[in-house]
Amino acid sequence: MATVELINVSKSYGNVEVLRDINLSLQKGEFVVFVGPSGCGKSTLLRMIAGLEDISGGDLLIDGKPMNDEMPAKRGIAMVFQSYALYPHMTVFENMSFGLEQAKLDKDEIKARVEKAAEMLQIEGLLDRKPKQLSGGQRQRVAIGRAITRDPRVFLFDEPLSNLDAALRVDTRLEIAGLSQRLPDTTMIYVTHDQVEAMTLADRIVVLNGGVVEQVGTPMELYERPASQFVAGFIGSPRMNFLNGAVAQAHGAECYGIRPEHIALDHENGDWRGRVILTERLGSDTFVHVNVEGIGTVNVRIEGRAEVQAGEAVHLTPDPASIHLFDARGQPVSG
Repeated sequence: MATVELINVSKSYGNVEVLRDINLSLQKGEFVVFVGPSGCGKSTLLRMIAGLEDISGGDLLIDGKPMNDEMPAKRGIAMVFQSYALYPHMTVFENMSFGLEQAKLDKDEIKARVEKAAEMLQIEGLLDRKPKQLSGGQRQRVAIGRAITRDPRVFLFDEPLSNLDAALRVDTRLEIAGLSQRLPDTTMIYVTHDQVEAMTLADRIVVLNGGVVEQVGTPMELYERPASQFVAGFIGSPRMNFLNGAVAQAHGAECYGIRPEHIALDHENGDWRGRVILTERLGSDTFVHVNVEGIGTVNVRIEGRAEVQAGEAVHLTPDPASIHLFDARGQPVSG
């Protein structure tokens, strides 16, 4: 297991700066997720830790040892890519054992490691197959198994679920969560643009935006106490309602934020009156889009069996303890 420290790390391509002043300290055995929109620099940061991208400025330390100039193979890291990166002409066993053979391990040791990883990921019956005979989810588990056999100090996952369909994403996410529990001493760093993956997998989340760190914290810290309007809008599904104008000004703010699940809907009484534009029924939940007089469109999350129809007049009441207020720069202000 290993600590990973990033001290004033930056990355530039010529005159274009894509990451600046990144300061992070990742603890041994921690599962940390880098999350943010496309182009925010999260995959570049991961590749810098792996040694696949040069560090333009600052320092990377693993277990206190400088790694800026260390070759990738010497960093004690295994990386799982979104494209699986399997050798098509090799069997699953050969794919999982290839790196160990290159490291000149004993054949019995190689066999034991591959079989242990295969058992952990429930792919024992696939070891004689070629990648083309596997589903996307199975290929990703082979890629993860290949990383496990190396017994790394640090696991790096670069959007490993993005090529899978919705059902396989859920199944493989559960596999990765289980892997983290079965390997509690291994530090894991996971990159995604999907905040649901981040919330369900992470011990801590690092939110990146425009090449800088917006906030670092546990999933619930980011959900309940976002450090900026960007984080408030990025974490949570469905997205937080952001309201401007009189409702924000009444609280001395530029923007008033309230999550859909923190608004009560009633047909008779409430703080805001509006008319239902659209209902989205998802089974356990229903999302109700309401045009509120003098405020605009507000999204409300209610119990799935509640009867609300488009065109109905309704009343909404936001939970006063769950309001988030932001200034013109998107920074929190007290109510």
